[in-house]
Amino acid sequence: MLIDTHCHLDAPEFDADRAEVLARARAAGVDWLVLPAVERANFDAVARIAHSSPGCAYALGIHPMYVDRATDADLGALRAQLAASIDDPRLVAIGEIGLDHFVPGLDRERQAWFLAEQLKLAREFDLPVLLHVRRAQDPLLAALRRLPPPGGIAHAFNGSLHQAQAYLAQGLALGFGGAFTWERALRIRRLVTDLPETAHVLETDAPDMPPAWLRRGRNSPAELPRIAAQFAELRGAAVNDAIAATARNALRVLPRLAALAAGSTASG
Repeated sequence: MLIDTHCHLDAPEFDADRAEVLARARAAGVDWLVLPAVERANFDAVARIAHSSPGCAYALGIHPMYVDRATDADLGALRAQLAASIDDPRLVAIGEIGLDHFVPGLDRERQAWFLAEQLKLAREFDLPVLLHVRRAQDPLLAALRRLPPPGGIAHAFNGSLHQAQAYLAQGLALGFGGAFTWERALRIRRLVTDLPETAHVLETDAPDMPPAWLRRGRNSPAELPRIAAQFAELRGAAVNDAIAATARNALRVLPRLAALAAGSTASG
């Protein structure tokens, strides 16, 4: 089972051909896609696409790059939508949430507050988290220690081996996508090879984080099989074995996705 654990299929870059993008991904062998929200304005969009598209699930959350324009009422809206949707099997996580200390000018205190409030929601609703973290590994790990969520994924992981082990100790998996396909991404490539089989999940972050063969072009979930092939090559594993291992990891840290996938298989 090939799972894209992080894909922004609702992004405006896909407005002209979203159905075709999804069809190409399915034809390429991608079984499931997880669509995280980034702000209140797209909560309904990710849910609608997940319900109208085969093999899609979604997450609800407020991204750290959007907290400067978010209001405190948006957190109330998030809680209300989580409460209203908690019986929806396609809701599998809270995300995309986290910290971004890379983009200049973002309010770090406000990011930290939104992160803490959303970690509390994860605990309240027993939902795993999809974490965005750039140049903020240690502060985010400290937040997780204070408010440990019920698992999840550190998306687009680019920390040290020690930091990776700290996330794994918290019960999270680490997301790997197009970034490791660039030969100069030596640290990420070492994490692909050096971490245990239980550590990794695959993702595209489409339309962002393009793999090396796309250069600066639009990324799409149909690239995941080739990403998986390069992941397997780096690890010295058979492609099918690597895909199976990363799927097991995804289903372990996203148990509602596991239930959804199992139900889909049974009904199919």
